[in-house]
Amino acid sequence: MRRIRLSYLTISFSLICCLFVSCNALYKSQPASNNVAPYILLPEPQNIAYLQGTCKLKSGFILLDSNSSDKLLGVCRIVQESLAQVGPRWELTAARGPQSQQMVRQAHHPEQSRRIGATITIDPIKIQRPQGYRLIIDANQISIVAHNAAGAFYAAQTLKQICRQRQGMQELACIDINDWPDFANRGVLLDISRDKVPTMKTLFELVDLLSEWKINQFQLYTEHTFAYRNHRVVWDKASPMTGEEILALDAYCRERFIELVPNQSSFAHLERWLTHKEYVHLAEREDSPFSISPAVPGSIELLAELYDELLPHFSSSNFNVNCDETFDLGTGKSKEICERLGKGRVYLDFLLKIHQLVQKQNRKMQFWGDIILHHPELISELPKDITAMVWGYEANHPFSQLCPKFAASGVPFYVCPGTSSWNSIAGRTENAIQNLRNAAENGLAYGAIGYLNTDWGDNGHWQPLPVSYLGYAYGAAVSWARQSNQNIDLPKALDLHTFRDKAGVMGQLVYELGNAYKEPGVLLGNQSVLFYILQNPEDSVSAGPYTGLTIDSLKKTRDYIDRVMSPLSKACPERPDARQIADEISNAAAMLRHACSLAIARLQTTDGKISSIPENIRKELAADLKNIITEHRRLWLLRNREGGLVDSAARMERLLETYQTNGSPMES
Repeated sequence: MRRIRLSYLTISFSLICCLFVSCNALYKSQPASNNVAPYILLPEPQNIAYLQGTCKLKSGFILLDSNSSDKLLGVCRIVQESLAQVGPRWELTAARGPQSQQMVRQAHHPEQSRRIGATITIDPIKIQRPQGYRLIIDANQISIVAHNAAGAFYAAQTLKQICRQRQGMQELACIDINDWPDFANRGVLLDISRDKVPTMKTLFELVDLLSEWKINQFQLYTEHTFAYRNHRVVWDKASPMTGEEILALDAYCRERFIELVPNQSSFAHLERWLTHKEYVHLAEREDSPFSISPAVPGSIELLAELYDELLPHFSSSNFNVNCDETFDLGTGKSKEICERLGKGRVYLDFLLKIHQLVQKQNRKMQFWGDIILHHPELISELPKDITAMVWGYEANHPFSQLCPKFAASGVPFYVCPGTSSWNSIAGRTENAIQNLRNAAENGLAYGAIGYLNTDWGDNGHWQPLPVSYLGYAYGAAVSWARQSNQNIDLPKALDLHTFRDKAGVMGQLVYELGNAYKEPGVLLGNQSVLFYILQNPEDSVSAGPYTGLTIDSLKKTRDYIDRVMSPLSKACPERPDARQIADEISNAAAMLRHACSLAIARLQTTDGKISSIPENIRKELAADLKNIITEHRRLWLLRNREGGLVDSAARMERLLETYQTNGSPMES
């Protein structure tokens, strides 16, 4: 009898679940009514339903919750400015007013009556999911109810995007949105060490863009680009971030519900420090300094000093110490101890010393998980208040194999894909989308506590910032609501909410230019073959990536780039930097074309050497590259500081010298 009763309950529960799922799916997919085009939102919400009718925006008030008015004033300003794009400007108030008097005024002076047109309330009982909100636009009123102030902010950003699509129409289509994030922590990491350090204006604008897409963490990857007082020789030519600038950026982020997470390389990737005579003694290998050596007295003391100065500028309780890619560990000063204890043990012991420093600063440590994953038997020894950052940047990166290793040990972890912009010039669109989606799927499947979308600047940071917008946008979308966003119309979303292009050109153009990496028929890991051609002009054409290239495929690639770029003049972005974006994308395309032309010219020679290219063609290549370099320098300074530009341009100038010196690079 117990079995029968249990089976009955199981069947009943299953039917209820099926009914709930079906209703939820219907709610999510309910189409727009009244022949109104559906809103394009970034991110698309978890649940959205279009209702009958429209909301006429007449004169009214925006009522904010008086119990939370100090937290909601900024949110109300966003709502106020957004609605003003559609209809009249509404006044903010924290007083509902006697309803009966309102009705009397409306009856006697309807032309002067002003109703409560929108309400903004925090109610964690009604909206139980953290950062969640419900936005209802009906015929009578606009209502936002949120779990907390962050949820109200995200609702306001959704309304902002809705109003952007109804400018001057005096009405909004009625809608019911119930929304919350899949990942509580949704971040972007920007590389400011190879070689671009953005201006404060650029950083503020980027924070505004990311906050609209509901990103709530931001990191600046730092090797040598913070102005430590006692270490000027390290950053002197880098135009670094100062403590005062970090304080200002931290406050700006907080106002937009973004946590500015401090970041400092603390083990490897310290060559910008260790090449100087003052620090070379701390290097694992002084002949090729890269990692700080755990075997050298003074290493941990240097880190303690850096943390003491850096961290007080941040309000975040987290701190990313990096500690990835310690390739040279055990090859120099730590060789003996690594042979005795094992390389994994030496790595972990030094990591734990860093952890102690971070604890003393009352922070929670983040670190890249690649090295410890090579020693999985040690993962269980990691402190449970540490966060592992599981990174990988290819479409098929094995997040499904790596995430369970931390999950099984109870170690909190993030998934960390990337924009695929670096080492590519114009991006790798298809790879980026698949990589970002892969990370979201497996992060959710295995319990990741966060999602960090990385944007690196390896080898000169040649890609312009707008190339990264596509990756930022899609990463923000799938980290907020994976299922709703995995198949979004990304070009349209970019046109509306990034480029503001009414002509609908820029989104598709950037998307397709980012797929130029596929056209030559040679796919490389973590880079494009066109980027490789420009960075490695002395490499043989009879080995490596060149073996898969043909003159025909390169000519077709060049034609593809020209076709993609042809509609650019028709673009009509409504942004202050619209002309600049067009120039940045044009110069990126010029670099890709130049790579094709160089490779074609080399393949047409008998030995593949640049010196064997006919002189007239080399002169044409030199003139083309000189224009690209001039434009690269000009565009760099519009968004970034001067520091790092010399190093970035030098990589191009090396190739230019090869053209100008009979095909042989000049000795530096």
